[in-house]
Amino acid sequence: MRLDRQRALEHVTTLVAQTWAEFDTAREFQPSISPNIASLLTEDLPRTGVDAIQALDEAASVLDTTLSQARPRYFGYIGSSGLEIGALADLLVGSHDANLAINAGVATDIEAQTLRWVGQFVGYPVRGGSFTSGGTVSNITALTAARERAFPGARHQGIAPGSATAYCSADAHYSIRRAIEVLGIGSDWLRAVPVTVDRTMDIQALATRVDSDLQDGRTPIAVIATAGTTLTGAIDPLDQVAAVCQSRGIWMHVDGAYGLPAAAVKPELFQGLSEADSISIDAHKWMFVPKACGVVLVKDPTALAAAFGHQTSYIPDTELNAVDVTLEYSRPLRALKLWLAFRAHGADAFRQALQSNLDQAQFMYRLASQRAGWEVALHPTLSIVLLRHVGVDNSALVRAIQGDGRVYVSHADLDGRTWLRPCFTNPRTTDADVLALMDVADELVHGTMHP
Repeated sequence: MRLDRQRALEHVTTLVAQTWAEFDTAREFQPSISPNIASLLTEDLPRTGVDAIQALDEAASVLDTTLSQARPRYFGYIGSSGLEIGALADLLVGSHDANLAINAGVATDIEAQTLRWVGQFVGYPVRGGSFTSGGTVSNITALTAARERAFPGARHQGIAPGSATAYCSADAHYSIRRAIEVLGIGSDWLRAVPVTVDRTMDIQALATRVDSDLQDGRTPIAVIATAGTTLTGAIDPLDQVAAVCQSRGIWMHVDGAYGLPAAAVKPELFQGLSEADSISIDAHKWMFVPKACGVVLVKDPTALAAAFGHQTSYIPDTELNAVDVTLEYSRPLRALKLWLAFRAHGADAFRQALQSNLDQAQFMYRLASQRAGWEVALHPTLSIVLLRHVGVDNSALVRAIQGDGRVYVSHADLDGRTWLRPCFTNPRTTDADVLALMDVADELVHGTMHP
């Protein structure tokens, strides 16, 4: 399996340079797949290969017609920006192919340093953790440690059905429910705590539910606070959640997959973060690096070892390896893309980009508030804005915007109504891009939807 490496590298460098240049500006439509590529995707497994340059061109064509979250007018869901230095990190990582299952030398040290940097960036006293494939695995990792602390030996013996409970807000991400199901606790015992008018966890309702379960002989394994919900960007009152947990001896986990990086510029919104037993962040969301780059941090590293540590005949037991504190075995050096991004740009550049996105959400909120026919929901806490046009089917409007292709936005269902839900997480996005979203939406409403 030989390759003309120099020729392939030079060609892919050209393709990447073209891609990066295009990401600096928005394009006027989402291109459709070419007939050649459509035909290629129906072919069976090839017995012999084609020229690498041809294969690279085919891959570039596929990616160019794939919905790209890196473009400045992508406002759907919560995407990353594919930060260039992060893409280069992935090339280096793939070339060296280090495996962080066991001690990988300096690669292991790089991960440990980057974990410290993330803790310093958001203001969390980290003493252990790992990089993961994303928020779901990060949350499962943290809650596995929480279950083992609440039920020592549960990893070996299991727990009796109905003996454990966990708590999160009604707006928490579905990955929390998935984690509770995977851990064998059962989603029937995940208490969805009501939210207040600002969509944050109702602390009195939390305390009442916890105390009721304790009185009934159940053991709470964790309270999961959300630091930036995917629905509205709301931040649960972390200091109050911490008070409930500390007075009752319950593990506190903060799911900050989306919103927690904003603690670097608005720490006042995250009071109580340092009290959490564990936190999760997706650096491939609002820290701009390419997927996959999730992070789980803990204050007590022995909690992870208690949940995952083991001995086998083929892993050296002279030291604590990554497999003893993580869910995964074979694991790439995901930390390098964030390490390189901090090294190349510095933390201040991250803060400036985060602040720009926060400002763009405020700009979007003001635009929608002032334009005839539009209404907004909550004042944005972070970088998510909910808006809708009166008198039209807003689900159809979202589909029309996506079909138009000049901008991309997703929807949210809140209080029985559908809203457009632009989210700003890209350092390439400008105020002109925000204005373009409003203009395209207005054009479609008045030109094709006939309110």
